[in-house]
Amino acid sequence: MKRRKLGALEVSAIGLGCMSMTPIYATPDPDEAIATIHRALELGVDMIDTSDAYGAGKNEELVGRALKGRRDKAILASKFGNIQTPTSQGVNGRPEYVIEACEKSLKRLGLDMIDLYYIHRVDTDVPIEDTVGAMVKLKQQGKIRFLGISEAAPATLRRAHKAHPMACLQTEYSLWTRDAEDELFKTCEELGVGYVAYSPLGRGFLTGTIGGMNDLAENDRRRQHPRFHAENLNRNVTLLKAFKDLAAKEKCTPAQLALAWVLSRKPYIVALPGTSHRKYLEQNVQAADLTLSPQTISALEKAFPRGVAAGTRYPEPQMKRLGV
Repeated sequence: MKRRKLGALEVSAIGLGCMSMTPIYATPDPDEAIATIHRALELGVDMIDTSDAYGAGKNEELVGRALKGRRDKAILASKFGNIQTPTSQGVNGRPEYVIEACEKSLKRLGLDMIDLYYIHRVDTDVPIEDTVGAMVKLKQQGKIRFLGISEAAPATLRRAHKAHPMACLQTEYSLWTRDAEDELFKTCEELGVGYVAYSPLGRGFLTGTIGGMNDLAENDRRRQHPRFHAENLNRNVTLLKAFKDLAAKEKCTPAQLALAWVLSRKPYIVALPGTSHRKYLEQNVQAADLTLSPQTISALEKAFPRGVAAGTRYPEPQMKRLGV
């Protein structure tokens, strides 16, 4: 597996997002999910990404079980601050909460240290310097190694990085979500901050396997996302024909083509596709060895021009918590 740098932290060019290993899109098999993490480590995929928000902590517990006896092979990332309750969602970046959240994550993971700890969402009611200050205390205590931030605006990233170097910024990036190209890439380059692209497969859309609402289970959270609402999804699916044709021409899967495109954009980008199945993991990993021709990249740009996707990437309440 090829390697890339996130600031001073070196990781596999393709990581493994673990969100779908607990119920969100479907009801995954926990044994297969754990086997997928084991297989990732065998293949040299060492960046394993979770959050206390995934499955209300259950995701961290599963990842912790998977890493028993294999901790030295993984670079473990987790996140805090994205608060979800049965009745509401919010953000908490208060310093005292940062400490509390980390302690609970470590307990669920069964570990004494997290390699990369992210601010999952920025709390606009708390100065980012205060949130980062609490993370610095955790680092001084040996409970985290590197700091990261997710879905932050360029100005917020600069302030956070000034308070303490950020190893990386994590935001959504794929062929149908290219907002980061406006200012975030430039800011990362100026600061020497890496970029972790989550949902590089468009929440499964860019695998080419979703043809309509009937392909989503009734409890699939994507049904809440505007891009997967029936009218928008029907429009978005029309984008896939040219995309699938290009994948066939490159003799790869649509998912591999989408990942190879993400990796081609900048040398400091790490792609973070999520899966709970070994067979998809093994396919995704092969994308790191694909080199796309300028002609193919140009054709992809034509097939997926910026802003082409119908619908926002999150429901409106969640959109308000992005890029702040």
